[in-house]
Amino acid sequence: MKIVIVEDDKVLSLLLSKMIERLGYEVLDVISKGQDAIEKIQVLLPDLVLMDIMLEDDIDGIDVMLRLRENGLTTPVIYITGNSDPSHQQRAQKTGFEEYLIKPVGYEDLKKNIELVEQKKS
Repeated sequence: MKIVIVEDDKVLSLLLSKMIERLGYEVLDVISKGQDAIEKIQVLLPDLVLMDIMLEDDIDGIDVMLRLRENGLTTPVIYITGNSDPSHQQRAQKTGFEEYLIKPVGYEDLKKNIELVEQKKS
């Protein structure tokens, strides 16, 4: 499975990358800005996107996925966020996410959720 990580925290993106590689999956790219994510995800066409909500620019992770959905992209998304505000989760529901995880996310939790996405795809 090929995964794109969209995360503005450099330490967390490195940690997620290491966990994904340990699970035997490929990290296609790590992106920190919303506009870059919109452009790159449409080109890379990953099997899964791990998406933070707060990013480095003025486009948040939910808006990234809304724009990708408008463009016809159906790539599964798992939100990984430090924001447990119900309004964000309600907005995110419009994107048809697979899971909405609150940071910090442990190895086993990440593994379980990626495996669930993988099972749905097969």
